[in-house]
Amino acid sequence: MSGRGKVIKPPMEEIAKGKVFKPSKYFRNKNWFLGIFTVIMVWVLVIGVLFSVFWLIGFASGNPGYWTSTFNFIWGPLNFWYWLIGGSILIAYIIAFPIYIRSFEYSVVAKSGETMPEVYVKKGIINITRKHVPFRTVTNIQSVAGPFDRLFGIGSIEIETAGGSGGVLQSAEEKLEGLTFYEELRDFILMELRKFKDPYVTGTEVSQRYEDREVSVETGSIEDEILLVLREIRDLLRKDRE
Repeated sequence: MSGRGKVIKPPMEEIAKGKVFKPSKYFRNKNWFLGIFTVIMVWVLVIGVLFSVFWLIGFASGNPGYWTSTFNFIWGPLNFWYWLIGGSILIAYIIAFPIYIRSFEYSVVAKSGETMPEVYVKKGIINITRKHVPFRTVTNIQSVAGPFDRLFGIGSIEIETAGGSGGVLQSAEEKLEGLTFYEELRDFILMELRKFKDPYVTGTEVSQRYEDREVSVETGSIEDEILLVLREIRDLLRKDRE
């Protein structure tokens, strides 16, 4: 024998994610619009506050011309430095944000065309996170479309899971953002969730049938998920002994 043999690496990427879809370009446009809108609104607020303060000082001192002369004195430098700093930040944001959202990947359908047992989400450029949210752990799903989202025809899907990090005021475990078909995706995930014997929306129990047995746990903590996995391992060991 000439060596240790050839190590065959399985195509992990093929099973790690399915058919990928990404946020719409309207998600980018919405955030560009919000960036420009925020810079302008802050400028209006700063000018409005300064104008009011100098007007009150001039009114209180009995010298109406004081506030106009002082305001005119600082107007030029203030305006220059605000737009220099604010404009630089805005330009950097406009350049960086499309690069950031280009890293987003979502998937609910495998490359074979079959529905995945989970929702796959990838985000990040420097710190890249890949999450797999199993359907059996989902406790709540909702579609969200704020005023600016509706203006650009997009929305998001928020997914909460058993044992999530939200505590009493549970926050979304994962969020699929910037989608034009967010309502269709919500309905698709709901349809998959309702394949469970007891739909996740009807109470605190999640049930799923595994071949000829049923495993049922009460949601609410990570310990329940561990218990479910241990029960599966126990049943597999029993089958091996048989």
